[in-house]
Amino acid sequence: MISLVDLTAQYHSIKKEIDAAVLSTLESGHFILGPQVVKFEESVASYLGVKHAIGLASGTDALVIALRALNIGEGDEVIIPAYTFFATAGTVMAGGATPVFVDVDPQTYQMDVSKIESAITSKTRAIIPVHLYGHPAEMNPILEISRKHGLKVIEDNAQGFGAEYLGKKTGALGDIGCLSFFPTKNLGAYGDGGMSVTNDAALAERMRKLRAHGWKKKYYPEEVGFNSRLDALQAAILQAKLPHLDSWNEKRRELSQRYNEQLAPLGIVTPVEREWAKHVYHLYIIRVEKRDALQAFLKEKGIASEVYYPLPPHLSVPCKKFGYKEGDFPHAGKAAKKTLALPLYPELTLEQQDEVIAAVEEFVSK
Repeated sequence: MISLVDLTAQYHSIKKEIDAAVLSTLESGHFILGPQVVKFEESVASYLGVKHAIGLASGTDALVIALRALNIGEGDEVIIPAYTFFATAGTVMAGGATPVFVDVDPQTYQMDVSKIESAITSKTRAIIPVHLYGHPAEMNPILEISRKHGLKVIEDNAQGFGAEYLGKKTGALGDIGCLSFFPTKNLGAYGDGGMSVTNDAALAERMRKLRAHGWKKKYYPEEVGFNSRLDALQAAILQAKLPHLDSWNEKRRELSQRYNEQLAPLGIVTPVEREWAKHVYHLYIIRVEKRDALQAFLKEKGIASEVYYPLPPHLSVPCKKFGYKEGDFPHAGKAAKKTLALPLYPELTLEQQDEVIAAVEEFVSK
């Protein structure tokens, strides 16, 4: 069986470092926030080139807290891509605001910047570009539009940690960047974890308050907040993994290029990388007409694959009240029906990859 991702393979590759980090934390007696979290926050801030990093319980919480910190809520609108993980829309709705969808580029699956301005109304407060699959959104036009209309930009960088736009790390370009350390991410914890990053000291202070019940001084809340704190054990594990991130991302890039070279001649639509982008391939996504049949065929061969995502958020049950229908965003709809993720992780062997390629080739030639 070839897995979509093999987390145990990564663990065994750096077992001594991980075990030492875990043991050190257990012996420290600090388990919620504390010095391990502070150290990891500083490391991430340095890696991304930002001033402030705030460790949180999940990437979803990072979006929720970013929106709250910017006072975005009831009566406000937030522009998001029509093809993304539901949390991008769900967090906007959880705070009482309305997600306004725009279609995506059919090749990169990033927000189509040419469609943003027509979606702006007097109620629009922010734009959330999503660096989906590890390819950066086209940030300069998004930032120009935001400045022109007085909007905030929250980067959903859950899948793009280490990616670059014009040589700058994604997550560090907007007003707030939101990170996820879900175990399968390029930098993954052994449980949930997330982070918000910013260069704005006032926003950073507010997000630190919001993650801990709204207080700066313990037991003295200044507003209603959340319980969303990155725990020390996950921070220690992530700190041990962080020095390996760039080499892991390079391996993802090498394997993805090898996939491209072998699959494109078969008529498979393979991922693109724009000239201004550095793609970190959180997922290796192909597009194929008979997607479901290919997935079933791969399963028979013992090869895992997955659809990210079978339902665009605007067609989900929670979004029915907004009146969107099938066909409103054709590129998002096509992506939901025709894209498939193939196995990709830094420890994937060339022999395993060749087996995946051979299976796809066999399916195409049938």
